[in-house]
Amino acid sequence: MGVRRNIRLLAWFNFMLDFRLYSPVAILYFSQVTGSFSLGMSIFSMIMFSSALLEVPTGIISDRMGRKRTLVWGAVASTASVAFYAIGGGYAALLIGAGLEGLSRALFSGNNTALLYDTLRQIDSSEQYQDSLGKTSAMFQVALATASLVGGIIAAVSYPAVMWLSVIPQGIGIMLALRMVEPQVHSPRSTNVYQHLRESLKGIIRNPRLRALSAASIIGYAFSESAWEFRPTFFQLIWPPWLIGAARTISNVGAAFSFYLAGRIIRRFGERRLIMSGIALSETSNLLAVVFAGPFSPLLIGATSVYFGVTMVSINGLMQTEFTHAQRATMGSLNALGGSLGFAICSLALGALADRIGVIPALIIVTLLNYLPLWWYRQAFRAPSTVAQNQDPA
Repeated sequence: MGVRRNIRLLAWFNFMLDFRLYSPVAILYFSQVTGSFSLGMSIFSMIMFSSALLEVPTGIISDRMGRKRTLVWGAVASTASVAFYAIGGGYAALLIGAGLEGLSRALFSGNNTALLYDTLRQIDSSEQYQDSLGKTSAMFQVALATASLVGGIIAAVSYPAVMWLSVIPQGIGIMLALRMVEPQVHSPRSTNVYQHLRESLKGIIRNPRLRALSAASIIGYAFSESAWEFRPTFFQLIWPPWLIGAARTISNVGAAFSFYLAGRIIRRFGERRLIMSGIALSETSNLLAVVFAGPFSPLLIGATSVYFGVTMVSINGLMQTEFTHAQRATMGSLNALGGSLGFAICSLALGALADRIGVIPALIIVTLLNYLPLWWYRQAFRAPSTVAQNQDPA
């Protein structure tokens, strides 16, 4: 099977990576250990600050040292991070876990999509990237849906149990990563590290479409991910604790189908229509659910996930076609760097805002801010692409 097996292994790796039983109650657990929403959200902020600090170096490592090796070290860091969360004796252990999770995210961010793209290029199937990305990414959502349903029930009985059980899938992920095959179309480059980084930055700045896409995705990630991590505090105002996991499961199941079918949906409707309408409809539903808070609010929020997969695959597919082959992972890491910094700032601000004015007003504000990326996506679709000039020979 050779390099082709990477696609199947990556799908299962994605499942194990996100099979975190604590995910539906992470903010509740962190807030319980630290004593406040702001300190609880600061753990998410630490994840993203450490990820941002390491994004560019790890992207360069991937481009210069290989996709498989980067994946393995990321899996090791991810396993260690969950172990420190499980220790959870105080704020220090959570911070160490957050730092290690940030390292793992940095190692994965540009590397894993580059691994998939390079694998498809080697077998002359790069036109199948959006289909393959959608199907492998669907496994994230299947894992989250399963983990949310089971984890919510276990967490209602014991937080330590749900944390320690979450370590096991991460260890399995290490074994899956070790079975990957390094794509031959990717080979380490001999250029100076600083020259490599400079070329990657120039590639983004000089490409007007990529520049606008990067700005939109960074801003969108910062606000939407902060809201996603904070929403369990809203759900617990409406539903009993054991049902909080079910709210996440609804979202993840919808997103799994959305990712799996993304390729064919994109071919039918096109990226522009899906991105613009997906964001607008999702955020309008989220806003209505919070403003008119009631027992059906978590269901309405969960229903917006049907747009999530196709939107994310559309955005990633557009960006991958604009990235240069030589700096693919580094360009992805630079974009992730901006998103990580934005999330770190927004999550701290959201936690502090909720402590000051309440959960619902804080969520209304961040949901309104989620409309901002639409302007940049509009600019991206108007801008010319310079993809032909950016590509080097395979």
